[in-house]
Amino acid sequence: MTFQKIDALITHTMAKYGILLLRVSVGIVFLWFGVLKFFPSFSPAEDLAARTISTLTFGAVEASVSLPILAVWEVLIGLGLISGRFMRATLLLLAVQMLGTITPLFLFPAETWTRFPIAPTLEGQYIIKNLVLVSAAIVIGATVRGGDMVADADLVNVAKKRYQEA
Repeated sequence: MTFQKIDALITHTMAKYGILLLRVSVGIVFLWFGVLKFFPSFSPAEDLAARTISTLTFGAVEASVSLPILAVWEVLIGLGLISGRFMRATLLLLAVQMLGTITPLFLFPAETWTRFPIAPTLEGQYIIKNLVLVSAAIVIGATVRGGDMVADADLVNVAKKRYQEA
């Protein structure tokens, strides 16, 4: 088998299974982090998450309420991604959750930055890595209407032309 054939086989395999693996792996992350929030002191983000929700709701939602809600929210996102069901609702929950997740960078800069805006603390790094989750959600979201990833340049060119005409 030539290098070209091996390369094409690998590329086609990645295109065939990439979105599924991305969706399931991001789902596992959300499910895992959500489950941790059901158990006090298991989640390293629980204090920051509770204070963020309290601040965003002007103190109306206390940690005793916000953490279980956040836990259920994240578990629902995880289950939705893993199962591939209710993807529009799942991705909406994910987008709203991510908006809330980024706010500690601005609400609590002393805790999320050692030197703003170039040196995040460990908590800040934990938040910034969510850019990858948002990007993954965008890629997954591009497939909810039946789209897919292809490893065929000719098909890609046809699709690009079609979208340029629209």
